[in-house]
Amino acid sequence: MLVAAAVCPCPPLLVPEVAAGAAPELDAARDACLDAVGVLAASRPDLLVVVGPGDDRSAGPHPAGARGSFRGVGVDLDVTLGDAPPDAAAPDRPLPQSLTVGAWLLGRARWTGAPVEGLAVAESEATRECAEAGRSLARRAERVALLVMGDGSACRTLKAPGYLDERAAAFDARATEALGSADLDAIAALDAALARELKAAGRAPWQLLGGAARDAGLAGRLLYEDAPYGVGYTVAAWS
Repeated sequence: MLVAAAVCPCPPLLVPEVAAGAAPELDAARDACLDAVGVLAASRPDLLVVVGPGDDRSAGPHPAGARGSFRGVGVDLDVTLGDAPPDAAAPDRPLPQSLTVGAWLLGRARWTGAPVEGLAVAESEATRECAEAGRSLARRAERVALLVMGDGSACRTLKAPGYLDERAAAFDARATEALGSADLDAIAALDAALARELKAAGRAPWQLLGGAARDAGLAGRLLYEDAPYGVGYTVAAWS
């Protein structure tokens, strides 16, 4: 059963070494993410799964010990997702960006709790399939926690990666309200086609969370919401 969840954005800029001189601009977001991870630790889960968007090649499970890197964004920094069992073979697939940021965040929080695994969800995954994947995850252990990585629309301003789309602010407002209040029906109602048009990569992971939380009775709390660099970032904690 799902006992806690943390919702965090996944831009590499969360990593101070990547942001360099602009690092202070996301201090509030980093602090909120660490607070959300603290809620996961307090829930004392038996299993923590880091969930985030991925492409067709990276979609699927990523075991403990999988490695990710920020070399692609110009920083000589590697991270590992949890601790692999001593006799486990080295994972042959690198983590996608979203799970790499999640692994970095857990390292920053000095996670020492439950075993950690990863799951990348294809951004094209339909709402129903996302919800079913979430229900399956929630059955993995008696006490399951999720660290859900995902950004809102990348079309919030003229200088945003996806340029300005007038629909983006309203979409992000609906998503943020739903995530902050753990409104499962509102999360399920997020339009997948519109999310793709608005480059909202968090839609599929959020809807997976909605499926995992069915019948869990969790309450949500919004910790942060902003759109620096024209991309919607939301941090929330469910417990």
